[in-house]
Amino acid sequence: MIKATRKWLAIKISSGLLIPFLIWFVINFVSYFGANSSQLTSFLSNTSIKIIFCLFIVIAFTFYTLTISEVFEDYIDNFKIKNAANRLLVLFSIIITLVLVIFLIKI
Repeated sequence: MIKATRKWLAIKISSGLLIPFLIWFVINFVSYFGANSSQLTSFLSNTSIKIIFCLFIVIAFTFYTLTISEVFEDYIDNFKIKNAANRLLVLFSIIITLVLVIFLIKI
């Protein structure tokens, strides 16, 4: 399979997976909109909620990285700048995802 086809397929799969997680996120966190921090902490201390939220974060950042990378591919002509931008994007995405997951696990 061609690299562009795999990337396109990964974008479509991650966007499809992101829809139910986004619905879950909106439904659960709207109910905690006016809550204090202890209520939110008790909600996030549930192991199954942590797993679902971690999956949501990983899928969201995967989708984010893939789609922004496509923007770089379309609008940056210089190969070196495009390559550097893609590498920085992937590095940023990995670091932020790991920080968020580690923070969520420690709650």
